[in-house]
Amino acid sequence: MDPFQQMTDWKRNMDHFFGEQFWDQFEGILKPTIPQINLYQTDNEILCIANIPGLNDLEKIDIYVDYATLELRGAIDIGHSGGTVVKEEILQGVFERTISLPFPVRSDRIKATYNHGLLYIQLHRFISSSGRKSRVSVELLEDE
Repeated sequence: MDPFQQMTDWKRNMDHFFGEQFWDQFEGILKPTIPQINLYQTDNEILCIANIPGLNDLEKIDIYVDYATLELRGAIDIGHSGGTVVKEEILQGVFERTISLPFPVRSDRIKATYNHGLLYIQLHRFISSSGRKSRVSVELLEDE
């Protein structure tokens, strides 16, 4: 008796009963999204801090801003491959994350910096309703 076959059968029955989108609501619980972010808002600015450890090539992170949406694309790779994993809390892999912003932001006033594994993205409130998606470059902050 294959226990995984029983789990597959159980999931298929649940999909049939509840619909295939039933599991979508549990995705953030079962598999947390990466990168982890903090979002801070003032009257005219938003600061997004994303946890992206091990980023050595800033060209491998893509940041796009479109009106009131921030998109982050890239990969987290801590670069360790030896031994058997005993505990794994640092999530790795390719990511694509879309973040809804509390208000529209300007595409011409964005600053992105990277320091000690954290990506800082400063965004400024946009008054006009026309928006265009544009790529943001990231600046490496050197230790002082």
